[in-house]
Amino acid sequence: MEPIAGTAATYVTSTRPPDLAARLLPSWVFYAKLLRAVFHYSAVARRHQYDAAAWHASSLAVLHALESVGVQIQISGLPILNTVDGPCVLVANHMSTLETIILPGIVQPYKDVTFVVKRGIVEYPVFKHIMRARDPIVVDRVSPRADLARVLEDGPRILQSGRSIVVFPQTTRTHVFDPAQFNSIGVKLARQAGVPIVPVAVRSDAWGIGRFVKEFGRINPALPVRLAFGDPIALQGRGSAEHHAAVNFIRTTLQSWGCPTL
Repeated sequence: MEPIAGTAATYVTSTRPPDLAARLLPSWVFYAKLLRAVFHYSAVARRHQYDAAAWHASSLAVLHALESVGVQIQISGLPILNTVDGPCVLVANHMSTLETIILPGIVQPYKDVTFVVKRGIVEYPVFKHIMRARDPIVVDRVSPRADLARVLEDGPRILQSGRSIVVFPQTTRTHVFDPAQFNSIGVKLARQAGVPIVPVAVRSDAWGIGRFVKEFGRINPALPVRLAFGDPIALQGRGSAEHHAAVNFIRTTLQSWGCPTL
């Protein structure tokens, strides 16, 4: 698998303009491409052939589908993923469906990776086959205590096998970053497994939150997509200082992009 930026530290969408249909109907054109990819790779997963390479390819297919309708994507800090010796816990803010889908295409060439996801993701028609094939940690988002227990039970096993884990510590997707809603579940998992955390700042409001179905919101190419990987943070003691460092990286990065924070 080739890293999205090759040997460069930053990935930036090329300036190739979208075609007329994509300019006029970006959401329709994008979702047609998304559904085509989902149905294709769901069939691959049902044949038990959806491996790490397929996940990487399907994720990049969606990333490039976004670019094809005019969404500009910039990813920084990619070499940081090469500096981590072994698996890690990536802790990221959660704005939209976008980051769940495109992060594998970005991270997988550096680290074999899976996610902590809510149960609905592995029960969603068609898409469920894709996510189940990647052995995620499934939580119910009903009881924080039960969710933490599940993460601390399954997470160390996955990390010890050499796979990294992406965690979205916020309880729901939001375009406004509130540190008070960014819990320490990622730090607790990393501390128990003895691995570092890597903070990830995400701006993905170009993919809106749907009115009726959250996953299917309006695509707005006028809004840039930004992802930034922060330096790995080794855990000391209870991890409170490290949690605050991760939150501070995400908050200040979002602020530098003009995103609202509390």
